[in-house]
Amino acid sequence: MTGVSPDGYSLDNFYLARPGADEIQLDLFGDYKSNVAAYPAFQNYFRIRKPRFLAVWGKNDPFFLPRGAEAFKRDLPGATVHFFDTGHFALETHAKEIAAAIRDFLAP
Repeated sequence: MTGVSPDGYSLDNFYLARPGADEIQLDLFGDYKSNVAAYPAFQNYFRIRKPRFLAVWGKNDPFFLPRGAEAFKRDLPGATVHFFDTGHFALETHAKEIAAAIRDFLAP
């Protein structure tokens, strides 16, 4: 697995250190329940509309676990779920591979 450049998380930390940013982040975490409450509407949309769907995922992500990506297949059996040998910062470590997966998915 390729290491994550410190540039991205250093910039994130810089912005998170600004006055009031901690409260904004806590508000976002506290409001996550509104996202979860919307899941039935998303799932219903997926079952009815059956859009083409690609999920690219870090198989070692400690926050968004692989079973979360696989769950899309319950409502979209034709969903394409592609796991990469990386963690939460998949685009930081596997940008070329993910771009190729997106190109392949969108190819006619």
